[in-house]
Amino acid sequence: MSSPLFKKFNIEAYKPGKSQIKKIKNIIKLSANESALGVSSKVIKVLSNKRINFHRYPDSKAILLRKEISKKFKCNFEKIICGAGSDEVIQILCQLYLKPKDEVVVPEYSFLMYRIYASIAGAKVIFAKEKNFKISIFEILKKITKKTKIVFLANPNNPTGTFLNKSELLDLRKKLNENVLLVVDDAYYEYMKNSGYKSGLELFKNKNNVFILRTFSKIYGLASLRVGWGYGSKKIINALNVIKPPFNVSQVAQRAAIASLKDKNFVDRSIKHNIIYANKIKKFLENYKIFSNDVTANFLMLDFSQCRLKADFFNKELKKKGIILRSTEEGYKIKNKLRITIGSKNENLKFMNAVKKILN
Repeated sequence: MSSPLFKKFNIEAYKPGKSQIKKIKNIIKLSANESALGVSSKVIKVLSNKRINFHRYPDSKAILLRKEISKKFKCNFEKIICGAGSDEVIQILCQLYLKPKDEVVVPEYSFLMYRIYASIAGAKVIFAKEKNFKISIFEILKKITKKTKIVFLANPNNPTGTFLNKSELLDLRKKLNENVLLVVDDAYYEYMKNSGYKSGLELFKNKNNVFILRTFSKIYGLASLRVGWGYGSKKIINALNVIKPPFNVSQVAQRAAIASLKDKNFVDRSIKHNIIYANKIKKFLENYKIFSNDVTANFLMLDFSQCRLKADFFNKELKKKGIILRSTEEGYKIKNKLRITIGSKNENLKFMNAVKKILN
């Protein structure tokens, strides 16, 4: 008996950072850019609340969460939409804007879900070259045609860790056709203490042709609960609300996100931890001729071109010791490099000890 026919997509499925190694139990996972310090104690309190009514549907409009976001980031409540992770917001944005033969421009090394959701919507994905693993405004503008509907970029960029400064982002928006939607993904903005950096939300809060993405998966540690949000013009948000799933963000996720926004101390500790250990790991690896980008987000992209070992061999040796990094060859097609998430103090120290054993 044959199955009914379905559409076939010529895309490579997203492969998340690995979290398991056969026959090894106590894994150190440094492959998915997750929170080094877990979650806020305020979130733990919410999650242990036995009075949550699991038999009730969650608020489909996430009103209390959007109010808290609006208050925290001094932005318009009516211009916020919440999703099951920023991934879902990307998905419905592509559904809203794209049809077959439309074009989407993305940097050649960028978050894989931009190209995946654009392709599923039937659009053609155009890749703009990067220069020294940094997004190039010049190369993006070269790829713009009458068919271009959206330009996606993450700032700082994943997996490269590089970023566009304030003037570069403003220049890009100025030179783009007004009818092209610029989507700026602020997923890692909390970690950014670099000179010249400004978040997309700070720069484009009142722009109707810029859409901002934010997430609770990184510094807030709510990756498993799936909460993200988008910020755009009322016109875009109203249209997105028509097509978004009605109960996409669970009641528990909404409450946890609200609690996390109220714990400034946890965020401050996370930022301080990241700066200390990212710099420590970067400096440590340079002793072994493994170089990386300047410290920006909660990860580093490691370059093995001057190291006596290849990235792939090094990665396999780490796995034998129960430590998982992200291969940049999978999906990104970047050879001889690895991406490492900044972990907890204990995880970072174990990683450095493992490096000593492998390279000494």
